[in-house]
Parts: sequence; structure tokens; C-alpha cells
Amino acid sequence: MDKISIHSTETLGKNFIPKQYLANGKDEYFYRNQQSLWPENHWRKLKSDEIDQLKRNGNRAEDWNFVLIANEFDIDRIINNKFYGLVRIGRVCDQILEHDGLKLPVGITNSCIVSSDIGDDAAIHNVHYLAHYIVGDRCILFNIDEIYTTDTAKFGNGILKEGESEDKRIWISLMNEAGGRSILPFEGINTADAYLWAKYKDDKKLQENLVNITQNQFDVHRGYYGIIGSQTIIKNSCSIKNVKIGESAMISGVQKVETLTIHSSPDEPTQINDGIVLKDGIIGFGCKVISGSKAERFVLGNHSNLKYGVRLFDTFVGDNSTIACCEVLNNLIFPAHEQHHNNSFLIASLIMGQSNIAAGATIGSNHNSRANDNEIQAGRGFWPGLCSSLKHYSRFASFVLLAKADYAYELDIPLPFALLNNNVSKDQLEIMPAYWWLYNMYALARNTWKFKNRDKRKTISQHIEFDFLAPDTVEEMVKARQLLEIWTAKARLLQQGKSSESFSGDDLIELGKELLSNNELIVNKLEICGEGLEKSNRKVVIIKALRAYHAYGDMLYYYAINNLVEFLGSNKDATLDTVNKSLTSVKISKWINVGGQLMPEKDVDRLREEIGNGKFKNWHDIHNRYNQLWKKYPLEKQKHAYNILCDVLGSKSINKDQWNSSLDKAAN
Repeated sequence: MDKISIHSTETLGKNFIPKQYLANGKDEYFYRNQQSLWPENHWRKLKSDEIDQLKRNGNRAEDWNFVLIANEFDIDRIINNKFYGLVRIGRVCDQILEHDGLKLPVGITNSCIVSSDIGDDAAIHNVHYLAHYIVGDRCILFNIDEIYTTDTAKFGNGILKEGESEDKRIWISLMNEAGGRSILPFEGINTADAYLWAKYKDDKKLQENLVNITQNQFDVHRGYYGIIGSQTIIKNSCSIKNVKIGESAMISGVQKVETLTIHSSPDEPTQINDGIVLKDGIIGFGCKVISGSKAERFVLGNHSNLKYGVRLFDTFVGDNSTIACCEVLNNLIFPAHEQHHNNSFLIASLIMGQSNIAAGATIGSNHNSRANDNEIQAGRGFWPGLCSSLKHYSRFASFVLLAKADYAYELDIPLPFALLNNNVSKDQLEIMPAYWWLYNMYALARNTWKFKNRDKRKTISQHIEFDFLAPDTVEEMVKARQLLEIWTAKARLLQQGKSSESFSGDDLIELGKELLSNNELIVNKLEICGEGLEKSNRKVVIIKALRAYHAYGDMLYYYAINNLVEFLGSNKDATLDTVNKSLTSVKISKWINVGGQLMPEKDVDRLREEIGNGKFKNWHDIHNRYNQLWKKYPLEKQKHAYNILCDVLGSKSINKDQWNSSLDKAAN
């Protein structure tokens, strides 16, 4: 427990920065003045009659020479306050500020102000302790117990100030509850940053430079003040410490918020209210944290929400996400994630966005796993059904739906758009590949435009791929079709009493392709089993393998033609010859979902190498590289689509007949 120190009364509001940390020629107000929102001539000293009037109004100051005011100043609106240190107060006029029915006069009453700047036309009433803050214009501060900043305030950034030991640094333990994938939070961080940092822990040069870039991006000097942006409202709250708050934020009824950056703007205001406890975090623009939520060591992306008693620890929540009524620990969650109901222990996971966690789901816990140092990884569109329970370590392709069940073994599911069912009566795992396309195509189409329409971000920290058919899911389907070919061939050989061990992989693929393409009656009588999908000795049965195989093929056509039509649309004079010449390239088969933005693996590797070699001096430069890659992405995607169509057609280029038949197939 921290001890109580004793100081003389004249030190209150002074010596904010310990003398040993004052730079040569700098006083304790140097960084405060740099942060100031107003020029020096905005304030003036009090006149003797003004001091007398302030005293008659019940105000006290340790030294009235350190209370400065603006030229337009209604003394009668400053009542029953105590001022310590250098206090600078902007214009005070005969006005009322109103927000949501609350009307308060401009002025300062019944408050203790310590070494702070207060902007024009602010309404500050019943603030028991306001220290070392810069308060913007037209702010409302009402009924607050304490709001103050310390000299080592880092505002949620994982940095160290002068003289601090390494144990003072804030780390967020993403994806792994034992801390093996920890990252440093910082103002401006996005999901791609977190992914690169947490995923590639074996890249030592990358890891070292990410720490250096983050540390060097911020001034290590002590003495920066907290900021409350203009037109922000803070009311009926207990404790606010070392918090930087943007403009037009609404903070009400919080219990404790400490060591945060809260982004907010008039176009994207952030709201925090009703029994909130927050510590060590970064909150994005346009967020809502409401109704008893608690978070510690966290990042909340732009336009994301925590609601109704959420407990969130060591977690990064990407943009456009909502988590309510549950406990979430040690996770990296990509954008467009929905989790509205009571579910427990979403622990040590990488959830790659556009996901929905149903009520009662238990996504990993020490109570249903073998060790405490394992992880769950799920591609885009992950949807575990009601009360489904998973074991670590498990991995899922994109758009996998889990039927309600207790999945008793570790899973590795490479089949996208699949439905999983744990058939207890037969003691087997059943997988229907391409389920979404076969039985709920509407949901897939809806997802694409739903996520785009719900993206209300005006501050876009990173671009996101929302289309369910994109290079990542398409490559998963290519691999899934190959697996279905192999498994079908093995099932046929087993039916014939032959051993598959004498067949090469290519032979199995050719046999499976022939069966799935031309022998429907034979395939429908086979029991096709998957291999390596569950860590158990029981059967994993592939349901409707033939229909899934052709559904994947249809999806490949649909993806390819859609993207080639987009190419033609953006190149008005293009012909089929233009398509063949412009889009012929070496096929990129490996794509990485980097925080919601898809990148070729070679670009990610090059980016890691450049960061590790010190090419980028700050995060702004790294984010610019993301944007450069995004600008290249449409053409890269169209080239990929062209290669996919060529592969499906079995040709090196596309002739007129192939093009017309492919158009018809995609239209169907």
C-alpha cells in the first residue's frame, strides 16, 4: 500500500516535476505551455478590485499572482473555490451550457483547482479536486470527486518516462494468457500493428524495433498535463487519473478511469457512463463503454462498444465491434466482431473478424483444456453456436459455424464455410463443407453489405476487407477441394479393399477429382472421412462431400468473374486480350489477414524485414505502408482472380468460349 507523504501547504500546485528531471533552462510549466490550447496573451493578471471581489465571493488562493484570467471575465460567476499553483481561466460570460436537459451556468463554483488551464465559457461546479489539467472551451465538469494528472502520466501508452523502471511499462498479453505474445499499447495503434507484434514473436529484430519505435514516438520527459477536449462533459464521477480525453466526449457516472487515452471528436464522440472502471487502455473514436463495464490493459478500436457488465482484460477489440454481458480475456479480435450475450472465458484467442459469439459459448478455458499456454485461432466469420465449448489448441478456417455441442477434442478445421456437428449418438464429428453457400447464401451476401453499411468510421486507422469471397477464403477453398479429392479417393479405395498407401498424393488427387467430377452415384455411397481434423481416434465424417466440392467450384467461378468484371469496369477500353495481358502473373497463393486487411505473405515478410532493419522511424510510416499495400490490393486481387479462373479452367489464358461459359456459370 502506498504511504502518505507530508508536504508544506505552499507546495500544492508547485514542483509538479521533480527538480532532478527538469531540463536545463526549463521550468515546470514548459510542457504545459507547449500543450496549451491558447496563446500567452489570452490571459492577464487580476486587478486588485477583482481580487477583492473574488474574495468576497468566497474564493481563496495560495497566491493571487498565480491566478490569471481572460479579458472578458464575469467575476460574479466564480464562487467559493480554492486555487493553488498557476491557474489560468478563460472567458467567463453570462451564458448557460445545456446538454441533454442538464443546464449549468458558465463559471466555476465550489471547486478546488490546482495548477490547471481552463478554456473559454466552461461550466465547472462541485469538482472537489482538479489538478494539472488543460480543460478546453465550453466543457462541463460537474460533481466530480477527483480528476488529476501525475508527472509520469503516460495516458495508456506502453512507454517509460524518465527515471522509471521497466516494471512500470504497460504490456497487453494478447492471444496467450501466459504472456508469450504481449504487445505495447499506444495512441494510434490499429489491429494490424497488434497482429504483427503478437504473431511474429520469433522475429527478434522485428520485436526489438517495435518496442524502440513505440518508445521513441513519445516524449519521455515528465510533466505533461492531462487534456480534456473542448465541449466534453464529465459529470457525477468519482476518480479520473492520468486520462487524456478528446473533444465532445461524454463521461458520466464512472467509478474509476485511470491511465487512458480516450479519442473523441465532434463527428465521432465517445461515450463512457454508468459505473465504469477502466485502467491502462486506449479507446478509439466513436466508442461507447456503458453500464457497469470493466476493462484493464486493453485497446478498443474506433466505433466499438463495451456494454452491460463486460469484463475485458488483456484484449484488443478491433473497429466496429460490440461486446456485451460477458468476460473476455487475452484476445486479439479483428474488426466487425459481435458478442452480445452471456458467454464465458473467451480466452487466449485470435478471432479474425466478422465473427459472432453466441450465448453460452465457452471458447477455451483452463477448465476444459490440457494446459494454460495454448491458443485458439479462427478465421473470418467464425460463429460458435449456442453453448458450444471448445478446447485449446484449436484452429478454424474462415466462416466456420459450430452447431451447439461440447467439442471434447482439439480441432483443426481447414474447410471454410463449413458446419460442424458433434454427433454424440454416433460418437463422431461431422463436417459439412460449404454449408453457408449451399443453405444460407443470403447470410453470406448480407454479411458483406452489412459490415460495409455498419462501418461508420470517419477516422479510418486501417482498411478492411469485408467481402466473404477474397483471396484468403478462396485459397482456403482451393486447399479444401484438394483435401476432398484425397479423402474421396481414399474412401473409394477402402470400399474396393485396396490400400491407399501405394498411391502418391498426385494419384489420389487425380482419382478423387475424377470421382467427384463424373461419378456422383459412386461418391454418394462412400463414407468419406477427414484426416487430421480432430485430436482423437474417432471418425470425422464429411457430409455431402460431392455437393460441397462443386459448391466450392461455383464460389471460385463467382469470385473470379466478379473481380474480372470489376477490372473491366475500371478499364473502359479493355478487351479479353487486355485481361489476358494485364492480369497474367505469378499466382500468389499465400495471403495473410493482417488485422482485417489482406496482404500477400511476401509483402508481410518484406514489411517485417523493413521494420526489423530500421527503415521505419515511427508508426505513422508503418501505417503509410499499410495504405500503400491497400492501394495495390484491388489489382493484386484481380490478378489472383484471373489465376483462379485459369486454374479452374485448366488453361494458361482465357479464350472467348471459356469467358462466355464462365460468365454464364457465375451468373447462375
